[in-house]
Amino acid sequence: KTLIDKFPEQLREAVVIAENASIHTKKINQVLITGLGGSGIGGTIAAELAIDESPFPVSVSKGYFLPAFVNENTLVIVSSYSGNTEETVNAMKIAEEKKSVITCITSGGWIAEEAKNKGYDLVMLPGGNPPRSCLGYSLVQQLFLFHHYGLLKNSPKETILAAADLLIREKNSIHQEAKKIAAFLNGKLPVIYTTTYNEGIAIRFRQQLNENSKILCWHHVVPEMNHNELVGWRTKNENLAVIYLRHEDEYERNVKRMEINRSVIQQYTPNILDVFSKGNSRIEKCLYLIHLTDWVS
Repeated sequence: KTLIDKFPEQLREAVVIAENASIHTKKINQVLITGLGGSGIGGTIAAELAIDESPFPVSVSKGYFLPAFVNENTLVIVSSYSGNTEETVNAMKIAEEKKSVITCITSGGWIAEEAKNKGYDLVMLPGGNPPRSCLGYSLVQQLFLFHHYGLLKNSPKETILAAADLLIREKNSIHQEAKKIAAFLNGKLPVIYTTTYNEGIAIRFRQQLNENSKILCWHHVVPEMNHNELVGWRTKNENLAVIYLRHEDEYERNVKRMEINRSVIQQYTPNILDVFSKGNSRIEKCLYLIHLTDWVS
């Protein structure tokens, strides 16, 4: 709880770290982020936040290996909070073999030492915390890197600081809503739905329920789930609790699809809840839902 409570403060600290980081500029034409778990989810979310602006493809790899397309013009962002994640270390070695442009985001370990020895760009994070509690650190660094390389037109600084202010301002209401959502989910199997390009938020919530709440759950996205999973709702089960992570400005056709989803799903479980974000930008809305659902977990 203490670590979750410090998330707004972490966002502010992460901005300072990003501004003080020494990053070179090299020619790239694509980005690959490698990392797992609490270190990897930042890459998933960052890639989605850049989807509307990035002139380059951004991919995320969560395993031992890298895609064949990775080459000397690929910016490989190595994200490992400990610096010793087995899979990420192996992926970094492959990036070295391919002579990629490597930037490391870590608090130490083998990856930090390798970056120092080889002269790779290195962003050092404060150590000593569980990786899942340091999403703010890694996500902010990646967004600043995106801006540095032209994937984001404007610096994310102001929107990140605005998000931190929003979370502090809404602290009491976030706590109250989180308790209501937790009570709604308690004793049930959560089913998390959201829309395309917001999947990282749902994945983060699922992972936090796994790690903090020690329960299983699943997630899917609209409209893809309308083409498959929706047909799977055929058996009444009041042990299932469906939660929609939403924004007020969703695409109208997705809104219609969620209305159809609800009409189908409510035949099989009465437990359906909409949770809306707050904020004036995609980054603010994203961080609001992340912080709220962290509290729920």
